[in-house]
Amino acid sequence: MEETTATRPGSNRRIIAFTVCCALVFAGVVSVYLYRGYMKTHIKTEDAFITGRIHVVAAKIPGTVQRLLVRDNQFVQAGDLLLEIDESDYALTVSQARAAVEAEQAKIAEIMTRQDVARKHLVELQFNMESTRADLKLQEAQFRQASKDLQRAQNLFARNVLPEEQYEKAGTTHDIAAARLDAAAKQVKRSEGVVETQKAVILQSESALQAQKSVLMEKQEFLKAQELKASYTKLYAPVSGYVSKRSVEAGNQIQAGQSLMAVVPLDDIWITANYKETQLERVKPGQTVRILVDTFPGKVFTGRVESIMAGTGSVFSLFPPENATGNYVKVVQRIPVKIVLDKETDPEHTLRIGMSVVPTILVES
Repeated sequence: MEETTATRPGSNRRIIAFTVCCALVFAGVVSVYLYRGYMKTHIKTEDAFITGRIHVVAAKIPGTVQRLLVRDNQFVQAGDLLLEIDESDYALTVSQARAAVEAEQAKIAEIMTRQDVARKHLVELQFNMESTRADLKLQEAQFRQASKDLQRAQNLFARNVLPEEQYEKAGTTHDIAAARLDAAAKQVKRSEGVVETQKAVILQSESALQAQKSVLMEKQEFLKAQELKASYTKLYAPVSGYVSKRSVEAGNQIQAGQSLMAVVPLDDIWITANYKETQLERVKPGQTVRILVDTFPGKVFTGRVESIMAGTGSVFSLFPPENATGNYVKVVQRIPVKIVLDKETDPEHTLRIGMSVVPTILVES
């Protein structure tokens, strides 16, 4: 009876220890089950960062920076003037090009004036030519009449009906008519030649006018090019955003194509999350994403999956992998997923491009 009573405390301890172990095992199994379920519905990665569009502001022409109107990290609106390049040389070139255009326009006006005068003179010459042609017809008629009179006078004189004086007078009249006819014919040819010459002068002036117009067009195009260059002396913000990476100061000599600063619009940023290919079985565009940012511990941002890249990150690298050799080693690839932020999740634009984030995709959302 005493031995039975003495062994009870040890037996109870074994029972309690067994019970605790069973409870711990059960809790572990439940925890693993719940964790596996959680991992299936909450796809998470730490290989993610914020990215966005960076608009580089570069000079299109060489020159000296005359005025710098922005400072580092300043917010600017689209179209705000950022800096001015000294436009003295470009303004002088524009003035010279404009003067050349005006000179060509004056030449064209002079040619057109000469054309108007030549056309009016041509009308006068054509009128004179018609007058000479009419006079020629008159002289032809008078010559025919004088020829008939002479023929009749010859017939009458042969029959001794007409006095010799009248016969000689008829011959003189005929000779005068013939001379006048010859002079009228020559005058018609002369007037026709003058008209043709005047037409050639007008055609020549029209050719000169077309050539001068071509020269004027060339000068005008040159003027437009110089005015365009002069407009490049002012650089404006391409978008609304924050000035970053400014590398220029007033008075600096810059070259065409030189990067001067960047404008970053923080209202157009997103997250590039590089998920393992084994995690993307249930990921689809439109799913909700919870985002933790290293800079703001404890604060949760929200977004949604917008798209999944068409290839892994490695295939777009400078030297993509070549697996046709015999030394192939299978490596789990990562595929970039674009996650856009909800507009109301960061109203003060506290997030910056390049920040590390931890996104979790809720696949059942």
